[in-house]
Amino acid sequence: MKPLERFMKTRLYTKILLGLIAGIPLGLLLGPRAEFIKPVGDLFIRLIRMIVVPLVFSSLLVGTASLGDIRKLGRIGSKTIIYYLCTTAIAISIGLALGNLFQPGSGLEEGTRERLMSSYGVEAAEKISIAREKPGIAETLVRIVPANPVESLAEANMLQIIFFALLLGISVTLVPEKKGAVIVDFFDSLSDVMIQMVHLIMKIAPLGVMALIAAVVGRFGVDILFSLLKYSLVVVAGLALHMIVVYSAAVRLLGKMGALELFRGIRPAQLIAFSTSSSNATLPVTIECVEENLGVPEGISSFVLPLGATINMDGTALYQGVAAVFIAQVYGISLSLGDQLTIVLMATLASIGAAGVPGIGIITLAMVLETIGVPLEGIALILGVDRILDMCRTTVNITGDASAAVIVSASEGKRGMRGQRKEKAP
Repeated sequence: MKPLERFMKTRLYTKILLGLIAGIPLGLLLGPRAEFIKPVGDLFIRLIRMIVVPLVFSSLLVGTASLGDIRKLGRIGSKTIIYYLCTTAIAISIGLALGNLFQPGSGLEEGTRERLMSSYGVEAAEKISIAREKPGIAETLVRIVPANPVESLAEANMLQIIFFALLLGISVTLVPEKKGAVIVDFFDSLSDVMIQMVHLIMKIAPLGVMALIAAVVGRFGVDILFSLLKYSLVVVAGLALHMIVVYSAAVRLLGKMGALELFRGIRPAQLIAFSTSSSNATLPVTIECVEENLGVPEGISSFVLPLGATINMDGTALYQGVAAVFIAQVYGISLSLGDQLTIVLMATLASIGAAGVPGIGIITLAMVLETIGVPLEGIALILGVDRILDMCRTTVNITGDASAAVIVSASEGKRGMRGQRKEKAP
């Protein structure tokens, strides 16, 4: 068999992994010139994002309407939110514990600090400005209700889309069955068409992933990693600990599933998350993996996963814990127990409504730092490695979403029907 034919018959996640690996030497070889191939990766991300809104809206509406009982929706929603809040709090606690244990900011040289502040000070100022314009918790809750659903769909405001889809799905169950069936059938067909579109787009995933990784490596190189090696290692170690230990224990105890089965089932989604740094862009692939490989019915995945891509940011929360401690240590600020408890609370609340897009963690970090009195300018110290760490934490974020879908599905007694996307009602 010829090499090209062998490659074409290789499984998708293997092709994506090969593209990811090939992007590293390509980026090192091209250096800053790797930006010229970045449009290929940008095109891939735009294609994925193109189908997020119609897929989420149609799947969530059909899943809600198929429940037939609002109490089931409330039960599933309660389980999902409680799990998300618990794992987020655990993630932040792990980040704080590792930051206090290894003291990543205590050994940063003054020269390195000044160089980082000079290189990324302007970008840090822009992030701080955006963070200060973010609405408060009360206003965020009010804004969940869309003033104009069409505008929400056009702007891809996920919280508002989720709210409107849920309300419309519930309303469909309250009208005569024949009238409601017309709407359900239409959006059910649309959901299936969007999944087929995912299959088509994923054919160029290896090429898109290679271009994205090459651009990142070409821009940042490896010098910046050595400057912030201790900080980067603490963040990555925390993310690995949370994903391997916490999620493995959760799916084993609550979802009756082995960790290897979970990780094998969502490999394509993890690789896409790593390369795009976007939970929203990865969402269509996550939905497909969870339903086809892990046996979660559409009625559950269509609710749990879009909600998770919007409010469940365990990787981001853990990184914020380490980053807050790191910046405080660089400035010689001692964080009290009360300050660290405030970080846990603020990082958890800040993750609610945070867009699942690249770099959003820096915005929410600024909100956390301002609350505990740590200089916001310190964000410039970590911006150099943020894109690389963002890739790692996004992978953890979508893994947490998938684990929640498995656990909620198992609690409803509906897991195990692999490849049967038509199973709606939990």
